[in-house]
Amino acid sequence: MEVISEKEELQLDLIDLTNLFAPNEDFSLIHKEEIGQGKIINKFDIKCPSLNLEKMFEFESDFDNNFSELKSKSVRKRIVKNNLYKILSEVLNKTLPWGSLTGIRPTKFARDMIESGELKESLVAEVLERDYYVTRNKAKLVANILKNQKCIIKNDNLIDLYINIPICPSRCLYCSFISNEIGRVRDKVERYIDCLIQELNAVKKIIAQNAYIVRNIYIGGGTPSVLTAEQLDRLLSEISFSCSEFTCECGRPDTIDEDKLQVMKTHGVTRISINPQTFCDATLKRIGRKHSTKDVLSAYSLALEKGFVVNMDLIAGLPGERFSTFKKTIKTVLDLCPENITVHTLSIKNGGLLKFDTSGIYDDEVVKMIDFAEKTLMEKGYKPYYMYRQKHQLKGLENVGFYRDENVCVFNIDSMEETNTVIAVGAGAMTKRVFNVQHRIERLPNPKFIEDYIDRVEEIIEKKKEFFK
Repeated sequence: MEVISEKEELQLDLIDLTNLFAPNEDFSLIHKEEIGQGKIINKFDIKCPSLNLEKMFEFESDFDNNFSELKSKSVRKRIVKNNLYKILSEVLNKTLPWGSLTGIRPTKFARDMIESGELKESLVAEVLERDYYVTRNKAKLVANILKNQKCIIKNDNLIDLYINIPICPSRCLYCSFISNEIGRVRDKVERYIDCLIQELNAVKKIIAQNAYIVRNIYIGGGTPSVLTAEQLDRLLSEISFSCSEFTCECGRPDTIDEDKLQVMKTHGVTRISINPQTFCDATLKRIGRKHSTKDVLSAYSLALEKGFVVNMDLIAGLPGERFSTFKKTIKTVLDLCPENITVHTLSIKNGGLLKFDTSGIYDDEVVKMIDFAEKTLMEKGYKPYYMYRQKHQLKGLENVGFYRDENVCVFNIDSMEETNTVIAVGAGAMTKRVFNVQHRIERLPNPKFIEDYIDRVEEIIEKKKEFFK
């Protein structure tokens, strides 16, 4: 895949769009933009020997009295992407569920247009379908999610705190996160917790100095529940903020026991995740998970006894699974009736161990799986409340979180919609400082690897202090 554009930012978007249309083809695309005499002209030179395609395309856009609008980066990018979508859709006789939209946050894209005055909320679905070639079902999904995100508060004094534990019991076949197997880093865990607490104490001072109010706390990973009950207690004892929502990921059911859950409960954790991914034991073994369906049921029973709000993650398109298997998974999770269910579409990442041709048999039924999940969950009273997309997801689909009985995870909304500052602690954590008035976001990443984080914790703290001056 070769894409050349005069604008680097735009080039990445064009690569994403072209990959969605033809992930395994030898595409070559050169894009040029010309402005003058009341027009913007976009030229596309496309070659693909495997499809016997070699053609030049040209599109003109009149700007007349709207030159200032067309001159903006975002609007011009939309024009170029829409033009490329029309070309590829026509020459390949193919459409995409999300049309010309690239990027991971379709709902944020729609909300930004609403807040800028470009779009009325009542017209979201219509405009996405008409102007961006989004399918009707996906356009309606965006509109529905926006209606369910009533908890958004844009206040620069409100912040979320994120703590990262990039350690898991084993590595899943599809995972591309920078996460460590516990067996390989067990001797570093205590020192890592020392450094987490050191950074956390510095963050407490930053929060106090800036008069921030902690809205939500989220401990993620990795699998934080891979820590022992004693290690969890040591870490959680250092978190002294009162907040409306406190989540700890416990994604692997085989890492959950009564002692760990009691420690979390004692320190104010209100929500946990228990992630089956599938209720097929053969698939679990195939993807490198060491738990069974029985472990999920046992962990869930313990969580209910302790009074936690529970999220369960599922994945559509796992290797070897067909629609009938996925359908049974959906039926099982509905029988359990957790407060939150997140349905992911499998993403094939370069950093993961899972490698196969995404045009192969495994993804043929994934559209049917996702459509079934979204339709069935909503019929059973669950409402979609946040969504994101990833690169290399099967069929260009999405991940959607559902809730019942008003139990949304506010942190998920804040982080996906990028409406609140997130101060992030730990290896691989990304701090985002949101300036709502200026419509600006600044980012500060921590080193990705545990060893680097431990070695550089003093430097990390100083950078964070400077970042929040």
